[in-house]
Amino acid sequence: MFDTLGHICMTWWCMMLFQPLHADIQCTGSQESTFRNVKMNWEKKELSWETSKNFTIYNCNLMAKGMGIVQIEANSPLCTFPVEQYIPLHKGLLFTIEVPNTNISESCTFIPGGMNGSAIENFSCVIYNVSLMNCTWQAGRNQAGWNAPADTQYFLYWQNSRGNNLTECELYIKDENGRNTGCRFKNVKIKNDKAYFRVDGSSKHSSIQLYDEYIKLYKIEILTPPLNVTVNCTKAPEGCLITWKPPHTSHLGMTNCFQYEISIQSKSVVISFQGTGGTGRTYMEMEDVTLTFQEGPSKDEPKKNPPVKVRTERYKYQNYNEKNIYILRIRARGNACFVSSNWGEWSEHVEFGEGKDHSIFVILFLIALGTIAVTLLQYFLFKRYCSFKSIFTPIPKPRNKLNASTYEDIQTEYVNLPKKPCMEEITMVEEMT
Repeated sequence: MFDTLGHICMTWWCMMLFQPLHADIQCTGSQESTFRNVKMNWEKKELSWETSKNFTIYNCNLMAKGMGIVQIEANSPLCTFPVEQYIPLHKGLLFTIEVPNTNISESCTFIPGGMNGSAIENFSCVIYNVSLMNCTWQAGRNQAGWNAPADTQYFLYWQNSRGNNLTECELYIKDENGRNTGCRFKNVKIKNDKAYFRVDGSSKHSSIQLYDEYIKLYKIEILTPPLNVTVNCTKAPEGCLITWKPPHTSHLGMTNCFQYEISIQSKSVVISFQGTGGTGRTYMEMEDVTLTFQEGPSKDEPKKNPPVKVRTERYKYQNYNEKNIYILRIRARGNACFVSSNWGEWSEHVEFGEGKDHSIFVILFLIALGTIAVTLLQYFLFKRYCSFKSIFTPIPKPRNKLNASTYEDIQTEYVNLPKKPCMEEITMVEEMT
């Protein structure tokens, strides 16, 4: 039996390599006319056929690329495979029908039709804000680098669970050429089953290969931030109790399915300045109340506290100092249940702490005292080595001729003409009458 399956597998891979442009189910049997009209109901996962002979037991085998062999035993010309088998079609399928204890068997292959490389690539979806989902893809490209025909248009269909019908996207995302490259969904509900996505294509020049994929929706969800984050701090003993509620989801009512990451950092101030040595930075850490000056380029940042991970909706912060100001953020990811294991979005910043520190006032006082001392020093140096007369030159008064003596022949007038600071030059002028 296994030799037969091995031969069938080799045949199947060769057919996959040299597939025709259009194909459905092709069968080859050990005896002609034993099994006819072989069909596969993709939604119900039912394999059916017609036979000219009645047998009591049939063995059905299903194999897909990248999967193991699924074996089913039936007592009629109908094999129903388990519904939990999520088998994508675009990779091709292999069926075998056998009658036990005989050499009667039939092997059938399903190979999607279409031009090689015309199916979409890089298909991905993400759920955000609880019920919104975006799916995106790129136009197909074969191994030689040829794109799908320019007029190719793609259409997305999806099925949230097995009980639902395939529905087409209602809001496509288009590129600059008008080609559909994504889809936006609203009111998406996450269920335990895998969702089925299928992207078909159409072109006037050639047939386009389909692409399909099964995705567990909870794995692609970006969790919202935890809700109602509160901080209650006490002085005796010093500490803060942090509480919150789980992030909102569309499919969970339990609270023990999450792990939380808590980030608490001291608030810092960063001042950038330009100096002769390049760009520098000044950090003022509220926790240590120290000033660090750096000259020249530097990528050093204030030291951060490592985040803390917990599995409950409360945390006791012990390193609280009321003189400091702290910044709190929390995010979540799935720890169990059907929740994404990727970290979700951070909550908004929550500040706590009084931030009272008298050292700041001491620093400001010392700066003011130093400014006064420098000013007084400059004043005494100036008074010692410079004269105020050199700065404020006296203005000579006009001569009063009414009160001057008639017999006075000579009047001497002194004029101060400053040339250089801290020096005086005297010029004598005689007037002859």
